[in-house]
Formats: sequence, structure tokens, C-alpha cells
Amino acid sequence: MPSRRPDSTLRRNGSKRTAALAVGALLGALSITALPTTATAAAKLDNPYVGAKAYVNPDWSAKAAAEPGGSAISNQPTFVWLDRMAAIQGTADARGLKAHLDAAKAQGANLVQLVIYDLPGRDCAALASNGELGPDDLATYESSYIDPIAAILADPAYASLRIVNLIEPDSLPNLVTNAGGTAGSTTQCATMKANGNYEKGVGYALHTLGALPNTYNYIDAGHHGWLGWDSNLTPAAQEFKKAATTSGATVNDVTGFIVNTANYSATKEPYVKVTDTVNGQTVRQSKWIDWNQYDDESSYAQGLRTALVAQGFDSGIGMLIDTSRNGWGGSARPTGPGPTTSVDAYVDGGRIDRRIHAGNWCNQSGAGLGERPTTAPDTGIDAYVWAKPPGESDGASQAVANDEGKGFDQMCDPTYTGNARNGNNLTGALPNSPLAGHWFSAQFRQLLANANPPVSGSGGGGGDTQAPTVPGGLTVGTTTSSSVSLSWNASTDDTAVTGYDVYRDGTKVGSATTTSYTDSGLTASTTYKYTVKAKDAAGNVSAASTEVSATTKASSGGGGGGSTGLKVQYKNNDSTVGDNQVKPGLKLVNGSTAAVDLSKVTVRYWFTGESTSAGYQTFCDWAQLGCSTVKTSVTGVSPSRTGADHYLEVGFTSGSLAVGADSGELQLRMAKSDWSNFDESNDYSRGTNTAFADAAKVTVYVSGTLVWGTEP
Repeated sequence: MPSRRPDSTLRRNGSKRTAALAVGALLGALSITALPTTATAAAKLDNPYVGAKAYVNPDWSAKAAAEPGGSAISNQPTFVWLDRMAAIQGTADARGLKAHLDAAKAQGANLVQLVIYDLPGRDCAALASNGELGPDDLATYESSYIDPIAAILADPAYASLRIVNLIEPDSLPNLVTNAGGTAGSTTQCATMKANGNYEKGVGYALHTLGALPNTYNYIDAGHHGWLGWDSNLTPAAQEFKKAATTSGATVNDVTGFIVNTANYSATKEPYVKVTDTVNGQTVRQSKWIDWNQYDDESSYAQGLRTALVAQGFDSGIGMLIDTSRNGWGGSARPTGPGPTTSVDAYVDGGRIDRRIHAGNWCNQSGAGLGERPTTAPDTGIDAYVWAKPPGESDGASQAVANDEGKGFDQMCDPTYTGNARNGNNLTGALPNSPLAGHWFSAQFRQLLANANPPVSGSGGGGGDTQAPTVPGGLTVGTTTSSSVSLSWNASTDDTAVTGYDVYRDGTKVGSATTTSYTDSGLTASTTYKYTVKAKDAAGNVSAASTEVSATTKASSGGGGGGSTGLKVQYKNNDSTVGDNQVKPGLKLVNGSTAAVDLSKVTVRYWFTGESTSAGYQTFCDWAQLGCSTVKTSVTGVSPSRTGADHYLEVGFTSGSLAVGADSGELQLRMAKSDWSNFDESNDYSRGTNTAFADAAKVTVYVSGTLVWGTEP
């Protein structure tokens, strides 16, 4: 498609680009830009956003305006997601493509933004957005999805509209990192890499849509927390080049690339740069950055742009950044760098992105609206855009039957303790979320309240006086002679629920950020009564749940003593007693006469946290069984015991331990959320041995019953 830039004056690598940036700065936000008096499709533009008045989707706008304070942003332009073939003609819930184009003309807009999103075997590493087409349905994708879209866009009635196409989110990045040889790989991604249908489909879309004189194709390029490492960046650029020269496509069919699509990575980190050092250590070795070359989307977009040009893409290629949900405002937003006590304290204290892990992507708790859609905000950046319409869910928090081909992904479950792609951390997802693409009121209200820059007139923030709904379904789970496990249904709130307080016999005994809690340190053969209350960021607290009763089991008389033949061995992997991490090494040994179902086994390492208000994060660094099968969490002990006010609980998602076998080493680690130091000198379960030995102060449970060791 060489006619895209008929002569050198239209390239971005000279005075023309400088002039375009100056014009873009004057034009400002897309939603208020004046429409040129004449429109032409004779030659493609260097940056389609310059001089554009972007289409506001009336379907999304109406939902946004119906929310409290939502009218303050309901006039912002967002992308229209064509996420299945039925979306082309329209459904009962949303208008079709032609109707959107007609509405754009009626608005006086001259730019429409579309997401092309229905590849065969779509989203091979994220079940929440699985599509309707199987891995081998390439012919259907071409003839029944791309071709009908192209036919509508080719209608002369729409020649004056600039059509921006976001080409297939997540597809090509998955081939780079999740198609074999990594802990996060899936068989589905390996299949798509082997059959080439992602590359063939993307190439066909680029070639077919790029042939139209008024279209502008931007390929999805993941985000910095996905492709920003040395080992990923160049392979990603090579993969993009391969797809852009497949099925008849050429690099001239590509206007640019988009980063952070439907994600939460900060546009710019003002207080943390990867070039910073703390006490002589580079911040790249912090847990959060983890040796990445980038820590925000602006720097990643520029670095990727350089890598793309090296692969043969146009030297003036443009980038888009999705800023719809990466504002991270509110009271948790840092106002300066973190403390210089360590690289982790510095990064975690100063980073704008407040996620638990950069691999978390589903309906993130605490997120806010980011920069409003804006033209040419920086050199090489064509625009900030809202590719993911705020308020549309990333995926359901539990399995939901549907006819849209969308599965249940555990990364959308706030109680799930993660996988290799998010470092086996909690997901940080909001509860009670609907299917991907469906309206999620609680999320929208949170985004509005936490917006940065703030949204004037939104009503969000300090004026919140509405309490969350009462937690329902309080249920007693596993009981032992000294503990009771509880679970309940998530509450909802006009902004977002931030946690729950648990009451035993009318007295608060602990708090949880998920919908479960284990109350420990109880007396055997005793009945207790429990209620739960929900709370939000403004301090509003719900009424108490319905009360439930739980009776602890009779004492086992000596702590179990290994009655099943199952025991735990321990070694100390960190001799320092006063640093900011605890690193126990554990190993289960089956000395019984029958195999043990590991899914029924839990292990507790008892310790003191020195701060009742501290939160904790846990890590599985290595396990012979595979860290993907290991679950870790920290639970408070109330009242505290000698040497323990918390315990690290270790469980397993699956597996069996044969007679006479052991689990192999579990290399575990935990830290406080603020990365402050521990004092391990008085921890109940801690030992000084650096070789594995039987550990009576580390307890083991089968189906909640103590079978090894003695609790403090």
C-alpha cells in the first residue's frame, strides 16, 4: 500500500512531524477538536488524530451518564469493540457497525475507532475473553468477519470518516511469551503458534482493511509489564514484522501500534525511573520492576518504536497509549519517591501503579481513569485514547453461562492466589464482576472516584457517604480444635468495597480483603458466634451480616503427633533475623501406608509480624512440584500467641504424595506490603538449621485436622 505516503513530505521524520506535533498540541483533546471544513480520502494522513473530532459511542455514553457523576466524562470518545460476528450487524444490546458509522456522521464526527477482535482461538492465555472461533477457523474469520467489516467501511457514504482499527488485542504478544518454553505458556498458545493462524489472521485484516483509503491500522503491542524485558522486546518486534508481511500485508498497511490496551500500567511514573539507584543498587532489581527495561507505558512505547523501526517499519511510525484506566488516583497515590532503605521500598513507595503485580489485568481494585483522550501528547505518540471503555468488565469473577464464547478465568476471581504469569500473587480483581464487555457499575464508579487527573463534577472521592451492602451467605467451613474458617458473598458499593471486618461474639477479631477468613487461637470444644461487616475507602461500614455459630473440634491431645504418618521438614534459607523478608524452606514427607491427596493438605509456619496493621505478600520462588500448584497466604492470629500473631499457610491446588515419597523443597518467601523489616528472633516456627530436619513447630493439617506438630 505505497500510496499511504506518496512522497517524503508526508513522513514523520522531519519538519512535517514537528509541525504535526505543534498542531496537535493546539488542537488538544479529541472530544472538543473542531472538524475541518473539508474532508478528503485522497491520501492517508500522517497522524489521523490531528484535526479529528472523534465519535462518542451513544451506547457507552448513555451507560456512563446514568452513573452518579458519570455525565462529566460521558462525552469522551471510546473504541467500539467488534468482539464477535454478531456485533457487525448489531445485537439487542448494542448497535451494529453501520449504525455506529451513521451515528458518527450525525454527530459531525470524522473519526471512528474500532477494535477488530475475533481471531481463531482468541486469547489463548486468558479464558475471560475466549472467542467464538476455534483454532482452525481462519477461513470463517476472513469471510464472515473481516470481509463484512471491510464491505461496510468501503461504502462511499463513509468516505469522509477516518477509521482507526485496533488490530486483535493480545494475539501476537501471546505468541512471544506464552507459546512454549516459559512458566506461563499454555497448550492453546502453542497451538496458535504452530498453525500460524494468529499471524495469518492479523495479516489478512491488515491487508484487507488497509486497502481502504480512509482506514488506519494500529496493531496491539501488549504493555511494558509483558514485553518490556530484553528477552521479549526484539522478539516481539520481529513477530509483529512477520504478521505484517503475511497474507498479502506489508508494513505500509500499518499506521502504528497501541500499548496498554485494556490494561492498567501507568502512562508515566513520575517518581521511579529504571535508571535510579538506591544505595548503589539499581532499582531494576526490585521485585516490582524485576529487571525490566521500562516501568511505564510512555518509555515502553518509545523503546518499542525504536525496535520496530529496526525491523523495517516506517521510521515515523506512530504509537497510541490506552489511558482509560491507568490514572491510579485517590488517597493511595504517591506524592513523591519512596524511602531509600532498599530498592523495593523505594519502588513500592513511589510507583503510581498500585497493583499487587504488573501481571494482574482483570478489573483491578483501586484503579482510576487516566489521561483524557488527547492528540499528539508526545513525540512519536499519535494520541492517548480510551480503547477500553471505562465500566466494561474485563471478565466474570465466577463462571457464567453465555453464548459469547467467553470462559471463566481465575485471574478475575479476587480470591485466586495466582499463577506463574503474576508471580503467584492474589489477582487484585474486584468481586461480583460480569462477563467481559458487560457493564460493571461498581468498576465505573471506582474509576471515576480515583481518576487522575481528577474529574470535576464527578461526585467521586471525599463526598462518599453510602455504606456497602451487607455481606450475605456467611458460612462456616473447616473447623479444627483451635480454628474456624469462614466465607461469605461479596458486598457491593457505590465506589468499591475495600475489605471486611470479622466479629466473634460481638468483638472484632480480624479483617480481610477477600471473602474468607480463618479465626485461630480458639479453645477446643467451644461454640463461637460470628458476623461480618463490609467497609469502603471512605470509611463507611455496612450493617452486620446474619450471625452464624461454629463449634471447634475436641482436642487431639498432643497436637496430632503425626498420626497419619505425614510430617514436615524445615530449613532456614535466610540467616538474617532483621531484614524485610522471611524465607522458609519446607518439605512434606509421607511416612504413611497410603498416598496423600495434597489438595487436602495445608501447612502453617507461625511467626510474629511486629505490626497489627501490616499487610503481607507471599511468593513461591521454586518448588519441585511446580509453584503453579502451590497456594500461599498469611492469616492473623487473634488473640496472639507466644511467638506468633500470624501464620503463613501453604496449600496445594492438586497432586498426590506417594507412600514413602516427599514433596521436594518448597522455597517460600514473604514480605510485608510496605517492605518494612521483620524481627524473626522470637518467631515460633523459625529454626537456625540450614539442612532439612523434622519441624514440630511447623504444623500440618489434612482436611483441617491437625496431624503433625504442635501449635504455639
